[in-house]
Amino acid sequence: MPIHSAAVIDPKAELHPSVSVGAYAVIGPNVVIGADTVVDAHAVISGPTVIGQRNHIGSFSSIGSPPQDMRYQGEPTELLIGDDNAIREYVSIHRGTVSGRGKTVIGNRCMLMSYCHVAHDCILHDHVIMSNVATLAGHVEVGSYANVGGLVAVHQFCRIGAYTYIGGMSGISMDVPPYVILAGTRNQMRITGINKIGLRRNGVSREAVDAIERAFRIIFRAAPEMVLHDALVQAEQELADSPEVLALVEFFRSSKRGVVKRAEEPESRP
Repeated sequence: MPIHSAAVIDPKAELHPSVSVGAYAVIGPNVVIGADTVVDAHAVISGPTVIGQRNHIGSFSSIGSPPQDMRYQGEPTELLIGDDNAIREYVSIHRGTVSGRGKTVIGNRCMLMSYCHVAHDCILHDHVIMSNVATLAGHVEVGSYANVGGLVAVHQFCRIGAYTYIGGMSGISMDVPPYVILAGTRNQMRITGINKIGLRRNGVSREAVDAIERAFRIIFRAAPEMVLHDALVQAEQELADSPEVLALVEFFRSSKRGVVKRAEEPESRP
């Protein structure tokens, strides 16, 4: 087992024989780490935490710390991390709370760049990218293939839809629908279109992208007199064969915080 002699590992931690641990890393009790995971020097991992296979935990990261919640009284909540994630330097990820989900969950093949923070009870689905210093408050859910830009701050209980791209330094206080590009401050969030590059780069078919673009025009650029309910019904009826569009419609209908719908008009061309 390639564990540095200066690492501190609690006897109650369970590490696969192939796990690598750097100097001065601290791994506490009730931590389980899967095969071929690398824990760099000075990282701190607290339990209860389960980490899957082939993850890379960067130096000075704090993984599985207690939640920053005034009601937390030391209950054995947990953090679950899947496989093939890159969690870089100074990242902090906190366990769940008993008043929330009871656990924080990171999926597979995510990248959390330096200084990111994932608070208690968050869920990150697969292939999520968080750029440097992006911050999620408690109970946030981020859909698969979402890309959260640097210095973005997300309010608690918000949802970020799948395949969404959020520009750097944005402040998010409402749900962000799937498939869109968004940027702006808390009171001036703007959707500029759908994330065609991200969709196609991650294997979404041209037919599906075309259907999403048609739904975008119906929902986000509808005539001013059309209410959201009618726009959703129209998109659902006209594009009923598209599971991506149906997921977009359901995202709106299931929102509890409200969904960002402010879209910039396309620039006029001569």
